Amino acid sequence: MRPEIVLFGDSITEQSFRLGGWGAALADTYSRKADILNRGYGGYNTRWALFLLHHLFPLDAPTPPVAATIFFGANDAALLGRTSERQHVPLEEYKENLRRIIQYLKKSSPSMLLLLITPPPVDEAGRFEHARSMYGDKAMQLPERTNEVAGEYAKQCVELAGELGLPSINLWSKMQETEGWQRKFLSDGLHLTQEGNAIVYQEVVKVFNETRLCAQKMPSDVPHHSEIDGQNPEKAFKLQCPAI
Repeated sequence: MRPEIVLFGDSITEQSFRLGGWGAALADTYSRKADILNRGYGGYNTRWALFLLHHLFPLDAPTPPVAATIFFGANDAALLGRTSERQHVPLEEYKENLRRIIQYLKKSSPSMLLLLITPPPVDEAGRFEHARSMYGDKAMQLPERTNEVAGEYAKQCVELAGELGLPSINLWSKMQETEGWQRKFLSDGLHLTQEGNAIVYQEVVKVFNETRLCAQKMPSDVPHHSEIDGQNPEKAFKLQCPAI
């Protein structure tokens, strides 16, 4: 069986298998090397994600995933008293929920590589434009997310990774290194454009390449067709011909 790499997160993960998505790019990179499983759940925060762990990562699984990305925070950072307050998770609880997710996954498989990804930055003007396009004059007047608050959640994510000795990607900071990041990387002030997806893909591959999960160094699941002798195919598979 091919090893499995699970992408666990919210809508930014769920949408990652779309055209130009970072998950789809990973699946292409790891073709015939590992199976990339999308376990993204739009609208979910870390509090709700805890209820999925036993279902997605059963402790008695015979072959647990070799790696998982943990990509939450965009919904946890929704502001109280605004239109998305139902998704809000307090900052301290967000960090503790991430810790609980990590502890569970390590219990599932101590050798599993865990990669934390912070929420992206928020373009408040872009979010307002999106709301206007959806709801017209009934759109929110106050932002339901701010970039400043998203940065606080990103900081907690990176700090936790450091405390636990895990790799992390500070997407909030990385994207803001580019001038005009608001339009370049975000489609609606929160979700990613193809360019934004490319940033996530590049950063994830960079981390994986520094581990045993470098795609170029991983064996393929079956021999390349060029290795198969048309007259004696069993040699390539190191198997004897089955009786017919």
